[in-house]
Amino acid sequence: MRIKLKSAPEAERRLGINFYFTTAEGIGGRIKTMPSDFHVEEITDWEADSDGNYLILRVMKENWDTLQLVKELASALRIGTKRLGFAGTKDKFAVAAQKMSVWGISEEDVERVKLPRVKIEVLGRSKKPVALGDLRGNEFDVVIRDVSGALDEVEAKVKAVATEILKVGGVPNFFGVQRFGTSRPITHIVGKHLVCGELRAAVLTYLSEIFPEESAAAKNARRLCAEGMFKKSLREMPPFLRYEKAMLNVLVRDDNDFLGALRSLPSSLRRMFVHAYQSYLFNLTLSYRLEACAELGVPFAEALVGDIVCYRGADGFPDVSRTEKVTESKLEGVNRLVKRQRAFVTAPLFGYETELADGLQGEIEQRVLDREGVALEDFKVKVAPELASRGWRREVLLRLQNLRFEVGEDELHAGRTKVRLRFSLPKSGYATVVLREFMKERGVIF
Repeated sequence: MRIKLKSAPEAERRLGINFYFTTAEGIGGRIKTMPSDFHVEEITDWEADSDGNYLILRVMKENWDTLQLVKELASALRIGTKRLGFAGTKDKFAVAAQKMSVWGISEEDVERVKLPRVKIEVLGRSKKPVALGDLRGNEFDVVIRDVSGALDEVEAKVKAVATEILKVGGVPNFFGVQRFGTSRPITHIVGKHLVCGELRAAVLTYLSEIFPEESAAAKNARRLCAEGMFKKSLREMPPFLRYEKAMLNVLVRDDNDFLGALRSLPSSLRRMFVHAYQSYLFNLTLSYRLEACAELGVPFAEALVGDIVCYRGADGFPDVSRTEKVTESKLEGVNRLVKRQRAFVTAPLFGYETELADGLQGEIEQRVLDREGVALEDFKVKVAPELASRGWRREVLLRLQNLRFEVGEDELHAGRTKVRLRFSLPKSGYATVVLREFMKERGVIF
């Protein structure tokens, strides 16, 4: 039976997110009215011990960027940032609890640290640091405010969306807007220029693309840059835009040194450009699969002939290093494993070693590449080979656990309703792609 999908707003479509997964009506509303409306806590198996060179901390932060907090914490402890470890970055405009490790300091050193809106609890010690990826997932507690409608009406809408999600077990595993830049979502566009060998366009896109929310000074500086007036642009560029100023310093010395300008950026940011473009293509692939499955009336996350699936690893997570192409003879058995969450349908984050699927999914993957005018070989990024990516795969369904909701009166907006949603996601899952299904009318969620 053909399913009629709801189209996403244009702002989301620019990120490759073309549809909503659920068909029930959304509630609208707003998130992040205040940081405490968005609470996230890491889910880890990490257990501190009584000895070891690493002090293990539980850090509760409010309205702090994780990387900025690491810098401030290191400064307060009078140590280098490399001595601090953490499992992942968290939203800035939120209350977030995460584990960190610090090498070679005492509990007394930590007790002397006083940072605004930060609470630090010493959990113990360990012989190894907390490192990126050392978490199983995140638990979210989110309040959606300023929702119109009576309590029972809003509750019925939330329940309808939740029922659709729980029937499948999750939502499409889209990359959220944070992957592309919340205030200037152009990271993937820069990445495409790099993949396509357009170094000048990549640098100038990053420097000169103007967005409405920016300050007048930033807009003026970007406008000057677009006109090739790099020296004037550097002079006008606000001090907090330090990456832009670093790039412009290179171009002032040599207005044709676009590779030097690119390499003035931190290596992590340069890699993010290509990763963001891969994420955009992944989103587009999911959108096309969602559309095709709706047309055919087949489940989005069940295996089809030609799909590439991965299997559950020893840690309980999908192991994308163990993949298999689904044949007709194996289809029934694979789908039994999919239902038991022992096998997972995947889609590619394209790279130069990507193996394309067969069947319908293979047609979708080739369609995405053809639409974008790129080939797998292009991900060797010849203009900056250090950014080359072999590619990898990612499961198509973001699985939710422990989904609960409460509906009540919004104490901040008279006559309006608020909805509290609580759920857990595996690591690398975006809460915003869950929230958008409930809100819908809100569009892209920041």
